[in-house]
Amino acid sequence: MHIVQIIGIGMTATVLATLLRQQMPSFATLVSLFAGVLILLLLVRSISTALGTFQQLTAAANMSPMFLQTLIRILGIAYVVEFAADVARDAGETALGGRIELAGKIGIVLLALPIFKDVLDVIVHMIP
Repeated sequence: MHIVQIIGIGMTATVLATLLRQQMPSFATLVSLFAGVLILLLLVRSISTALGTFQQLTAAANMSPMFLQTLIRILGIAYVVEFAADVARDAGETALGGRIELAGKIGIVLLALPIFKDVLDVIVHMIP
């Protein structure tokens, strides 16, 4: 990951969006959206490296791959929802951003339910 590139893209987009927001607000939103997508694309390689490390740790701990898959999905939902909500807020749609976040939270809870169930099953079996 080249943090200097990411900071450069972010700062350039911020300045452009700020200058455009007064004259052409829709273009300012597009600049922010484009910069965000570009930054995410630059991070894909780093994310794949981290996923490989998580897979190795899961195998070493002799854990079910279901836990890792669920964790990755939850993290993905959290990041995508935050990105989408921020874009909505940048466009002036604060309420819509809040609804996007609510939907993401519900999605995370639904994904985590099987893990909660497994943890409760283990606890119940441990109680004499």
